Amino acid sequence: MPGVDRHAFLRRWFTTAAASAVVLALGAVTSSAQTATPTGSHGADNGQINFTMPSGNIGCTFTPAGGTSVYKPFDGGPELSCDRIRPKYVRVVLTPKAVRRFDDVGDQDCCSAGNTFAYGNHWSRGPFSCESSEQCLTCRLGDGRGFSMSTATVRTF
Repeated sequence: MPGVDRHAFLRRWFTTAAASAVVLALGAVTSSAQTATPTGSHGADNGQINFTMPSGNIGCTFTPAGGTSVYKPFDGGPELSCDRIRPKYVRVVLTPKAVRRFDDVGDQDCCSAGNTFAYGNHWSRGPFSCESSEQCLTCRLGDGRGFSMSTATVRTF
């Protein structure tokens, strides 16, 4: 290349290539971390977080205190609502004040295909914490009240 310092050009090129590789690598790590442990909202700008167990049979929605413009938790929130599809559709709603089980669910809209909560991971937001295992999903409040949900059983405690 006439009139160009070849060494300076190559240094700039390698620096740019290295920086691009770091950005791509960080993006891959961030993406896989969000898949393993749901941390952000999945398709919602209203503070809600949706996640689904790897089986696709159980899915949850976290709604922040005060709710959203179209949904208000029954006691003001925050709220964690988890649905199981099979063998019978069941919903459990956990709030700081209550643990409620619903066996006759009218709006059966579970489960989104994205934001998978991989087995062996932990998630927490507000007063809620959940553990994902191949046996079940267990979610609880700091005082120990909560629920476990699997294909075989749904238990509140």
